[in-house]
Amino acid sequence: MARANAKATQNTSSQQHAQPQQVAETSRNAANSNRSGPTQEQIARRAYELFLARGGSHGRHEDDWIQAERELRLGR
Repeated sequence: MARANAKATQNTSSQQHAQPQQVAETSRNAANSNRSGPTQEQIARRAYELFLARGGSHGRHEDDWIQAERELRLGR
């Protein structure tokens, strides 16, 4: 019984060490599967253009971001 518990503890320990690597791989895979959508950089660039088009007035950055994302996803 002690051997089984030791082995279970060992397996749990090795799984915990593998988790960050698995998270990184999952993030990479998610990024690769979203290649067809706009990148963060593209959205930021378009949001900045919208900001400038509004005369550079502050306070609507979230609206600019959402509009930029929407436009890029629709291919405008």
